[in-house]
Amino acid sequence: MFVGSFALRLDEKGRLALPVRFRDQVADGMVIKKGQERCVYGLTMARVAEQSRAAASMAPADTAEARMRARMSFGSMVEVEPDKAGRITIPANLRQYAGLDRDVVVVGVDTRFEIWDQATWDAYVEEQEAAFAAMESEGMPTLS
Repeated sequence: MFVGSFALRLDEKGRLALPVRFRDQVADGMVIKKGQERCVYGLTMARVAEQSRAAASMAPADTAEARMRARMSFGSMVEVEPDKAGRITIPANLRQYAGLDRDVVVVGVDTRFEIWDQATWDAYVEEQEAAFAAMESEGMPTLS
């Protein structure tokens, strides 16, 4: 499980040192890909396999929407391998997609982590904070 938020920096080569707590989870391989709301998702290879099985079981599988979802998701995936310092290189196209320049936030979101531009993340949190605070928890397990 990926949890927590970490303010980090990309270096001049587009490398990001993953949070220490995440490194063991991605030791068997990982991918990064386009995520929703203009961030980059980080997934373990096991999670990618789960997504593949789930996509294959969705019916109907051969619709324009299903093809688009598969193309945008699997087509944007890049296998990355952390170096000895725990850094991954984020390709230029994914950095551009998510507006990643220097200051970033890595956010653990259960089965994945997300990489956000710091200013974009701050704006997102500010925009969502009131709605989150007002959410009803009925029918949902509480986190406290």
